[in-house]
Amino acid sequence: MAEQFDFAASTETPTQHWRSIVLFGRNVASYKFALAKSLIELGSAGRDLISLEDLAIPFARNICEHLTLVDRQGTFEHSKFLDACRYFNAGRINEDELQTATVNLGFNNVIDAFHVVGSGAVPTRFFVDERRSSVAGIRLTDEFFRIASASEYTSLKHEVESRWRLVEEAWDAKADGKQVIVLYDAPRELLVPAVTGKRKSITEVRPALNGYQKGNCFYCFKRILVVNGAGEHGADVDHFLPHSLMSRGFPIDLDGVWNLVLACTTCNRGDAGKFASLPDDLFLPRLHRRNEYLINSHHPLRETLIQRMGSNEETRASFLRAQVEVAKTLSKTRAEWKPREVFPATF
Repeated sequence: MAEQFDFAASTETPTQHWRSIVLFGRNVASYKFALAKSLIELGSAGRDLISLEDLAIPFARNICEHLTLVDRQGTFEHSKFLDACRYFNAGRINEDELQTATVNLGFNNVIDAFHVVGSGAVPTRFFVDERRSSVAGIRLTDEFFRIASASEYTSLKHEVESRWRLVEEAWDAKADGKQVIVLYDAPRELLVPAVTGKRKSITEVRPALNGYQKGNCFYCFKRILVVNGAGEHGADVDHFLPHSLMSRGFPIDLDGVWNLVLACTTCNRGDAGKFASLPDDLFLPRLHRRNEYLINSHHPLRETLIQRMGSNEETRASFLRAQVEVAKTLSKTRAEWKPREVFPATF
């Protein structure tokens, strides 16, 4: 089983430990996402010691911005801190008052809980709690600044935002007695709820999936980035089973999350790229493993995959095998495409 500890193992890099915090936490509020985004913003300035007053400004701003998108930012009914953010959005309190409310109410649990994934803390500490010191704040660690200097730092910021958008959409739907099923809107490269009526965009698909592939091409494991202008390191959204099969009578929607992977431009559309070919059967266990990462990450991609593929891992593996056999029959070809160059495996 592809468990969350694959990302949080001591042998993994600090970048993957960060991703485990963002992707696999059992969130009851969006505060962890707001703190992660705030750390990324503040870390860019190179400061290690950050007072609660300084931390409060980006933290509260991130919360306020998301409240304008989805008013529900947790699984609970009421929050004095969220009410203060709502008052700010409504113009009833000013920024200084919001900062004071954030210092007093916003950090009660999130600083203690930030590094916790599952039943314990990840091996890498990205900040040290110094609220009891004379500065009363947090101190960013060397490990944090190492990921801050990495080429995929900006991708991590996009991944936090995408994860936040997915989670808040699930909370909002659950409060209305609904369930979010997510599909791919190919022309706009967005994830959208598969519901009747007007389609509401949730998030871009590339940052939503990139973390689950540990920032690597699904096929060759080359490092990919989900930022504009990434050039040869850019990420393409690829349908594992080609989208063109639907025009030949494929019986289910291939825009489902279960069939979407991120590929480098070389694998997807290079001289010897995959294009509309069927990938070799050796990639099927990898797709299953990636999907199980998504299953273990909680709402709403979890519900999307379970509804389509089945309620247990064995059923989901059988589902994938069956779809590949249908694809082979419709395409009248063997599943044999593989990349020319392969880098060390990461998942």
